Amino acid sequence: MVVTGDRRTQVLKGALDLCVLAVLADGPVYGYGLVTALEERGLALVAEGTIYPLLGRLEKSGFVTTYREASSGGPPRKYYLLTEAGRQELVDAGAEWRAVTAEIDRVLGVRR
Repeated sequence: MVVTGDRRTQVLKGALDLCVLAVLADGPVYGYGLVTALEERGLALVAEGTIYPLLGRLEKSGFVTTYREASSGGPPRKYYLLTEAGRQELVDAGAEWRAVTAEIDRVLGVRR
């Protein structure tokens, strides 16, 4: 049997890319700002150490692009911006997520 915290972590790993794309759809965000935005939307267990490698993968896949902007108290911040490919991925992955969760809900007997 899988421990509940481990189960939650595994589910989150599968959905975190989608959640990050959804936040970036609202506009450019820097790394820590992304962690904060996810937290404000109810996803509080995401650490910066998880976000930066994920952002690197999304950039390598062409789903996000970056730029640097001066910050008021320190070095310039690296902002992440959704590309058109990223917007399409959000649409496609969102549809897949809804289909899979609907199937799982049917198996579990969840009615919406």
